[in-house]
Amino acid sequence: MNRGDIDAATAHYEPNAVLVVQPGVEALGFVAIREALSGMLAGRPQLVTLGHHVFRSGNLALCHSSWQMTIKGPDGSLIEMKGLSADVLRQQSDGTWRIAIDNPWGTAVLGAVA
Repeated sequence: MNRGDIDAATAHYEPNAVLVVQPGVEALGFVAIREALSGMLAGRPQLVTLGHHVFRSGNLALCHSSWQMTIKGPDGSLIEMKGLSADVLRQQSDGTWRIAIDNPWGTAVLGAVA
């Protein structure tokens, strides 16, 4: 993300993954995730992970992390964002891990459901 490399960013996802773009808005599958991330990369984000914890069970992992990001808005102004994510990763047959569910908003999505 920080390098603006869309290929590297999308390579971390499984083909049928889901990305919570914002509470109430999901991108389903590789093509939609690539499109969502492309829009974000246009703002030249600078993303920092402040801390994380991983719970693993076999080939599944639940990763919670705290993050902050600075991104340029459409008018060129800097927007600061932060969140607590909840992501599900799955270990692939080659031993690597890919994101199956990417929810950077954590429990904030509950407000969109209510």
